Amino acid sequence: MIKAAIFDLDGTLLNRDESVKIFVDKQYKRLNKWLRHVAKDQYITRFIELDDRGHVWKDKVYQQLTNEFDISGLTWEELLQDYVRNFKDSCVPFPDLIGILKKLKHSGLVLGMITNGKGQFQMDNIRALEIQNYFETILISEWEGMKKPDPQLFKNASDELNVLPTECVFVGDHPEKDVKAAQNVGMKSIWKKDDQWNKVEADYVVEGLAKIPLIIDELNSR
Repeated sequence: MIKAAIFDLDGTLLNRDESVKIFVDKQYKRLNKWLRHVAKDQYITRFIELDDRGHVWKDKVYQQLTNEFDISGLTWEELLQDYVRNFKDSCVPFPDLIGILKKLKHSGLVLGMITNGKGQFQMDNIRALEIQNYFETILISEWEGMKKPDPQLFKNASDELNVLPTECVFVGDHPEKDVKAAQNVGMKSIWKKDDQWNKVEADYVVEGLAKIPLIIDELNSR
């Protein structure tokens, strides 16, 4: 019996790729006095390349950008602070995010979230999506002192939800940090498809969030 659904954040609930594009465009306009010697498209493209879909923290990204583009009058630390302070205002949810969370809650499931990242930064993004109240537990790697795919993080989430790992589904976009890690502790895995990878050995594969309630219904009807 599935009693809990646990989610990743970036690339699963938050459309991070789209959010980053919107943020960098806004940052370029906001700080144009210091950045206008760089073409906007070039600034955005290079940021996205260096960011590596969030796998590189922005201190390194902005150090590289200030060096490459010879940005003066504005330090990489100030660019980083602008990112930390303002990224939340560019957060884009995947379609019908709140509708799906409501549906899962109404079906009697408890909901959790596990995300890698900086604690306050990720919490600001979760609040920007207005979804924090749907979750009984939210574990963020910096505050937990461990990162996915550490199995303890997944066990802690199920413990806090007062369910067994075998009574959970985990939904995420990363083959190792989400899918495999969840399977390793006995959770059912739902891979939210990402074209960056193929042949991911998940229990279920979805293009979007809409099918998740149907999958859980199917598991519980067996």
